[in-house]
Amino acid sequence: MSDATFSPGDPYRLRIGGDWVEGGGGTYDVFNPATEELVGRAPEATVADAEAAAEQAAEAFETWSRTTPEERAELLQKAGDLLDARKEEFFPLVQAETGATQRVTKTMQVPQAIVRFHRYAKGAVEPDIWSAPPGISAATALAPGGVIGGISAMRPVGVVACITSFNFPLTNMAGKIGPALARGNCVIVKPAPQDPLAVIRLVGVLDEAGFPPGVVSCITSSSPDPAEALVTSPHVDMVSFTGSTGVGTRIQQKGAATMTRLLLELGGKGACLVMDDADLDAAVSGAGSTWAFHSGQICTAPTRVIAQRGVYDQVVEKLTQFAGFLKVGDPLERDTVVGPVITEAHRARVEAYVQAGQDDGGILAAGGKRPDMDEGWYVAPTLIADVKPSDTLAQEEVFGPVVVVIPFDDEEEGLSIVNGTDFGLYDYVFTADTTKAMELASRIRSGNVGLNTMQRNHEVPFGGFKMSGVGRDGGSWGMDAYSERQSVVWSA
Repeated sequence: MSDATFSPGDPYRLRIGGDWVEGGGGTYDVFNPATEELVGRAPEATVADAEAAAEQAAEAFETWSRTTPEERAELLQKAGDLLDARKEEFFPLVQAETGATQRVTKTMQVPQAIVRFHRYAKGAVEPDIWSAPPGISAATALAPGGVIGGISAMRPVGVVACITSFNFPLTNMAGKIGPALARGNCVIVKPAPQDPLAVIRLVGVLDEAGFPPGVVSCITSSSPDPAEALVTSPHVDMVSFTGSTGVGTRIQQKGAATMTRLLLELGGKGACLVMDDADLDAAVSGAGSTWAFHSGQICTAPTRVIAQRGVYDQVVEKLTQFAGFLKVGDPLERDTVVGPVITEAHRARVEAYVQAGQDDGGILAAGGKRPDMDEGWYVAPTLIADVKPSDTLAQEEVFGPVVVVIPFDDEEEGLSIVNGTDFGLYDYVFTADTTKAMELASRIRSGNVGLNTMQRNHEVPFGGFKMSGVGRDGGSWGMDAYSERQSVVWSA
């Protein structure tokens, strides 16, 4: 599993318990979004494969959960070190599967996975017990009185199904695997069907690092059935999912029967609120990241630019110019900024949204036409102005290089538009008045708000309001996300 070169003939297998096995349903093809060429064949897991992985993970949990934090930290550190040593091997595979540009691949797709394993090696040894102040209780029919001591302890949840989206296969998965293993859980890895090959290789690295059989399993499939089997399995205690709101709601419905614990990081319709006094260059550069960062295939993208009337025309003009400067093309070329979207079907979906935006009366200011490319699934950076807050393109997640601009008059109207969708994952405010920025943030119904920046702090909790998800992870909050709190009390 550690060969340095990757070719279509490479064997990829499921990891179930302590064994690498063929998929019960054979294999399916994984294609390069930029060239439409075959990258490799992924194993096609069956429901029986998923059930076997869950059963063996549950069996392994009894021993793994009793390992010391120091033991778990050592293995996570080693996994990060091995991945770091082999990152040059992973770059071409991840790039080929995702269609990400060289810059995104080499700064976000692989290195951030390494960072997360190292972060949760430290997380494994963070305090997991908190003392409560002693309580003085009078005698009751239940027990005699006395001074009652107590602690709150963090215990592993059990078996966690880690199901991720296609945009950042390694980084997203490492963000789930790391804290889950650090807390003493077993994990079953289920990557997105579009680009699972590097994740299979990642599980090989974890195997080599020395994680015991059954602690880390991996199933892949082009069908949703094996993933659904994990969600409903009596052996799975928690589902950690990153992906669309539609799939997230189905997971919530299916998991209800077994009271499965959920961590759901779902869709977004990021608002970029630009006030009259904002630094327009900074705001436009930030909003333009929707095009420049992985072709808009990111849930935190600022896809709705909500600009105050005094600067609206300037914002539209600057964004139009910005879009025109971006090179669309082969992601292997160093100056390419916008690569392809993940599949032909997804391109058609994005193009349908662009047409819907114009049908609703939006003005096409940039893009809107398919780039003149001989191969690959490309969408030009697209800007649609004069969009109404109620328009489809202002309400639904596109997950592609499409930005809309919506005008507003006063602060109250702007906030109403920001909060006027079913989503609430990541919004942004640009204004020179930092006091006003903080006040606006407090009124935005979103799990995350960026003030005059698109940067993230990975130590603060991350998650969404409304239909953007359930729960929080990130930093030490990730340790909490994969834990159950247990209270222990005693008579002093």
